[in-house]
Amino acid sequence: MNKKFWKNPVFSISASVIFVLVVLGATIPVKFRHVADILYDFTTINFGWFYLLSVFIIVVFLAGLAISKYGAIRIGGDEERPDFPFFTWIGMLFSAGFGVGLVFWGVAEPMSHYFTSPINGVASQSEQAGRIAMGYSFFHWGISQWAIFGIVGLVIGFLQFRKKKDGLISTALEPLLGKNKKVKIGIDSFAVIATVMGIATSLGLGILQMSGGLESVFNIKSSFSVQLIIILVVFISYMLSSLSGLNKGIRYLGNFNLGLAIAMLAFFFIVGPKVFILESFTLAIGDYITNFIQYSFRLQPYQGGTWIRDWTIFYWAWTIAWSPFVGAFVARVSKGRTIREFIIGVMVLPPVFACMWIATLGGTALYSDMNNGTKIAEAVDADVTSAIFETFQHMPLTGLMSALAILLIFTFLVTSADSATYILASMTTNGSLLPPLIVKMVWGFLMSAIAAVLLYAGGLEALQSASLVAALPFTVLLLLLVFGMSKLLKKEPITVRPVDIRSFEQVERQVKIKAGTDRPIPPSSKRRNQQKK
Repeated sequence: MNKKFWKNPVFSISASVIFVLVVLGATIPVKFRHVADILYDFTTINFGWFYLLSVFIIVVFLAGLAISKYGAIRIGGDEERPDFPFFTWIGMLFSAGFGVGLVFWGVAEPMSHYFTSPINGVASQSEQAGRIAMGYSFFHWGISQWAIFGIVGLVIGFLQFRKKKDGLISTALEPLLGKNKKVKIGIDSFAVIATVMGIATSLGLGILQMSGGLESVFNIKSSFSVQLIIILVVFISYMLSSLSGLNKGIRYLGNFNLGLAIAMLAFFFIVGPKVFILESFTLAIGDYITNFIQYSFRLQPYQGGTWIRDWTIFYWAWTIAWSPFVGAFVARVSKGRTIREFIIGVMVLPPVFACMWIATLGGTALYSDMNNGTKIAEAVDADVTSAIFETFQHMPLTGLMSALAILLIFTFLVTSADSATYILASMTTNGSLLPPLIVKMVWGFLMSAIAAVLLYAGGLEALQSASLVAALPFTVLLLLLVFGMSKLLKKEPITVRPVDIRSFEQVERQVKIKAGTDRPIPPSSKRRNQQKK
């Protein structure tokens, strides 16, 4: 395989496309950004409704599947059990890239909505604006985002570990699209390209925030040169991590990331406004549940404006773009879990932690502006990358916590990129669970290169454009995955093991005995009956 990986058409097509984009972005950055802006406007203006509708359909499908009889089916054989302990499993979910975005937006998003309310008619930086800001942030980081990862992960895991097929998107779509080789190559190639764009967005966000943190803490002026150095250091780190494999590098770093994130969360809660945080969390959960349907379908056809396009549609497109990577990685680490356990674990636990994170970090910043006269929201509006570091300026242990935040962002970047190189290499080597190191290195280089080009061409705006444009066609594939998974499950026998039946009969008999409706036969009576026979 090491000698023939370049002959794989999925690898050659997708790698060539990404390489061409890197060259164009590096040589003609102005035109590159101009075209990206045109595509961004075309996508968001004409297909925003499609993103919203598709994501809601996926949420409803997975929720229904979790409570259905199919929820008992295992991702693997009937006797298989999970490969990783629960805490490690959750830590690895965070390592899939979720942590980078949350550290970036945990303070920045609620403070952005507080500074400029998403609801027309609500005064900026008012109490109502603060409440809406927290509720909308919960919505963007709630179950909708993880439902997208969940559908891809569920289909890939089901095929790879239960049906013993390769974990490719095209294989999942075979029940609907057939086995035409050219169609399969096209689908898998596009899935890889979309994934690289989504990962580049996450890497770019983390690099922007690290650059902003270095300026805030060490007075190193943020510039593209500094960002390029960060990209190089991250690249070397995740290439070294990839040498140790899934069970060592990613696993240990995943545990470290989750532990450090929990420690930071605890610090904010201990030194922050505890009652305000708890009340904000509770109120925002209620607002999230109450407004879930409304927010899921909210558009602005009558009043105009770009807020929905800039936030909700961007979030869904960004998530969809890198869902092949996160889904494939989540599937790989979820082997042995039931479908119900998988859906609940993926759609509930990370969103709950995300909401706790936003309520604690964002709530602390919000309380500071509303009650202490600080100007965190204004600082965030001027430079979104400074959000968490600006908040640390008004808390004890500023230097230490800022340094730890930079470390957390760095390790999240490393684990995200490490995970991504593994999944991209697998996707371009026929779904191999042990892809060659050289393929990982190629994708590691191309990921870093496209992230650098997007930062060079336009920073945050270019990153957003890349995700949105790449996500549109893949959204169609996600809807097809829903129908494909439905067809696969209808053909899947739901087995009940004999031991389960016996256990049920034993429990039922014990209940009857206690109720006096069934009496156990004494041993002496059993012997007399046997003698009579």
